[in-house]
Amino acid sequence: MRPGAPPPASRIVAAAVAAAALGAVHAALNGRLLRRPPPRPAQPCRPDELVSVCVPARDEAGRIAPCVAAVLASRDVELELLVLDDRSSDATVEVVRRAAADDPRLRVLPGAPLPEGWLGKPHACAQLAAAARGSVLVFVDADVVLAPGGLAATVALLRVGALDLVSPYPRQLADGPGPRLVQPLLQWSWLTFLPLRLAERLPSPSLSAANGQLLAADAGAYARAGGHRAVRAAVLEDVELARAFKRAGARVALADGTALATCRMYEDWAQLRAGYVKSLWAAFGSPAGAVAGVGWLAWLYVLPPVAAVLAGVRGRRHTAALGAAGYLAGVAGRVVAARRTGGRPADAAAHPLSILVLAWLVAVSWRDRRAGRLSWKGRVVP
Repeated sequence: MRPGAPPPASRIVAAAVAAAALGAVHAALNGRLLRRPPPRPAQPCRPDELVSVCVPARDEAGRIAPCVAAVLASRDVELELLVLDDRSSDATVEVVRRAAADDPRLRVLPGAPLPEGWLGKPHACAQLAAAARGSVLVFVDADVVLAPGGLAATVALLRVGALDLVSPYPRQLADGPGPRLVQPLLQWSWLTFLPLRLAERLPSPSLSAANGQLLAADAGAYARAGGHRAVRAAVLEDVELARAFKRAGARVALADGTALATCRMYEDWAQLRAGYVKSLWAAFGSPAGAVAGVGWLAWLYVLPPVAAVLAGVRGRRHTAALGAAGYLAGVAGRVVAARRTGGRPADAAAHPLSILVLAWLVAVSWRDRRAGRLSWKGRVVP
């Protein structure tokens, strides 16, 4: 090493700092470019266009009532509401009918037995789409609560944007240490790492992101893409559906759904752990991909603050300052994402811990995957 040159450790930290800062800048740029619902005058749907709202439900008696009531309270849209009872063991159907208060726009469909080679949610969504009469299909999870104008605005995003599939990302509600540590990483990840407007223009299926909590699709484009049959074995069926649309030549986009809907995916740490462990293995493609992805995140967001502490203890001011700058860059990216998507900016301070918890969940997910222990709502994930 030549005299006066920074030590190798400092160069590694400096590279991580630069990359984390670029990520924060990219998140800010994406936040500005993120599609937003059109202004209210453009929101009402065509009077001749029927919108089919499709809600898959399996053992959702404890939380589906607000979802049903909110859909039926939607304004400026002609709709039908289809709820598929996916062979629930609780009072889901009774809760749905009570929440609908005999509204004739509701249809409750009994779910067929799960065929071999299918996972539960794609099968439920495929049945809903087959029964739908509308020219627009809006898939809504049972834990999503739409704003009064949220459905019309979702359809407007699809039609005004000349899109075939749009995913307005709902505002995520998270309470308790576990959900507050992990849930905000969803919005932060695509704002930081996915070039949103470029991804819309390029046909590559790998440049796809979607959130199955709230998806709107043109019914014709859905059929041409193969619908949920094309993703029947996919754990991350929402992302795979977006890729199927792209392979069919369709236009796909993410959008800001913060004002359109809210979603509380998990009530506590136990629910979050089960949900993430069930699906995280699929996010990286392979064990090697998981190691590379988690290692990259650790290099960007865990190494700098650790280096800052260790270098500070040893009196290495330059490396300590670099590490502190890297920590602040990571926090800045999280703050940008939180402000843009209705999260808690203060939670960004724990970003390195969030990455470590995510890494642990990925490891547990792959362990349980290889041991054949993955399941969801009483069904084994093959």
